[in-house]
Amino acid sequence: MSDASPEKFDPTDAELDLALDRRSGDDRRELPLPAPTNLERRRGPGRRLSDFVREAEEGEHNREQFLFVLAIEEFKRVNGKTFPSWTDVLEVVRRLGYRKTMPSSLNLGNRAEDWQERPDGPAAVDRIRKAA
Repeated sequence: MSDASPEKFDPTDAELDLALDRRSGDDRRELPLPAPTNLERRRGPGRRLSDFVREAEEGEHNREQFLFVLAIEEFKRVNGKTFPSWTDVLEVVRRLGYRKTMPSSLNLGNRAEDWQERPDGPAAVDRIRKAA
């Protein structure tokens, strides 16, 4: 047994600002919206899902989506992982041949630097996996 006690969750001020006590009477729908990132899934009135998203949600994958799903399923099978990490997903995407060759169309603020690489660049994901 260890004498170490589990760490107590201590939210930062920023995290507390995001929380809203429903008993306060404030309505979250009246709060100011964060800056758009180009990742929002809520459509609002008069906006439709793109064919790319709608068809996938209806189970009609295009070739690109089908290949990605098969690659992820094969990764999970070969590596004995039910839930791959985001790093694992990125590894599969890069092994499929995807590279960061265009400027990002996302608005992530100053939280991450955008970059581009050569289209024929290496996947750079080779590493030795330890059997668990």
